[in-house]
Amino acid sequence: MVGNLLLRGMLAGLIAGILVFAFAHTFGEPLVDAAIAFEEASAQAAGEAAEPEIVSRATQAGLGLFTGVMAYSVAVGGLFALAFAFVQGRFSSLSPRGTSAVIAIAAFVAVVLVPGIKYPANPPAVGNPDTIGARTELFFLMIVVSLAALVAAVALSRRLSERFGFWNGAIVAGIVYLVFIGVVLYLLPPINEVPENFSAMVLWRFRTTSLGMHVILWAALGLAFGALAERRLAVKGGQRGRPATAFH
Repeated sequence: MVGNLLLRGMLAGLIAGILVFAFAHTFGEPLVDAAIAFEEASAQAAGEAAEPEIVSRATQAGLGLFTGVMAYSVAVGGLFALAFAFVQGRFSSLSPRGTSAVIAIAAFVAVVLVPGIKYPANPPAVGNPDTIGARTELFFLMIVVSLAALVAAVALSRRLSERFGFWNGAIVAGIVYLVFIGVVLYLLPPINEVPENFSAMVLWRFRTTSLGMHVILWAALGLAFGALAERRLAVKGGQRGRPATAFH
């Protein structure tokens, strides 16, 4: 069953990837072109030689973008399916669609929204090449901390629910998660390497477009996988004469 769900997760990731690519190619690539034009103009004004174009922009915006988005989406879809298989029937009594939706929302908050508040996406020409290693480490550290805090909050919610009820336990655990994340956001060092004359509109649109890509990815993944998993589990349960769980 887990292997079957894994295939469905990858298929859901494939569907989500196509939607994300269409959105990114239509709305994101023009902003990347604008940022590259700014970078080239700044280099020319400073008398610096233009960097050689190893891969053409047409390839980057077309085949390169498609390959990267699809590989990422399919991989995330597989991980999503494994998370679903672990949660469904063990920690969740919701329907497969309900569990899929909850996992998608929680993952979006922990993996995208919270890290993006501290370290939002930046287009080309924004950021010092010498600090890319440190920036990458801080960003992934924020993801790990956010995921760990979310798992701890869920465990805390389950324990509190036994004494104070589901909603009270969930509210308290949610407040604890927000307070902890707030402290982490305050303690981690900020990064602001946006050039003073960089277009604020391009930066804003790039960051909102990046967020939109993730919204499409997780929404499509949660909905598509929920439908595929519900159909599979319903068929499996019907064969046995009772509802099926992911590990049976």
